[in-house]
Amino acid sequence: MSKALKKRFIAGAVCPKCKAMDTMALTKENGVEKVTCVSCGEQMVQTEEQVEKVVRENEQVIGVFKP
Repeated sequence: MSKALKKRFIAGAVCPKCKAMDTMALTKENGVEKVTCVSCGEQMVQTEEQVEKVVRENEQVIGVFKP
């Protein structure tokens, strides 16, 4: 029996293929995030390493808090 994936819908997101709004659902399986349009089936996949790499490259640190 397979475990059902929990879908989280992304408010205000527009599908790049069919341009439908509020149809993008985010799921995560084995450390891989997948965004799927429930209207047309368009999928985008990104691993956590890819997400962290992009965030870190574009991140600007103002200061480091040390208690």
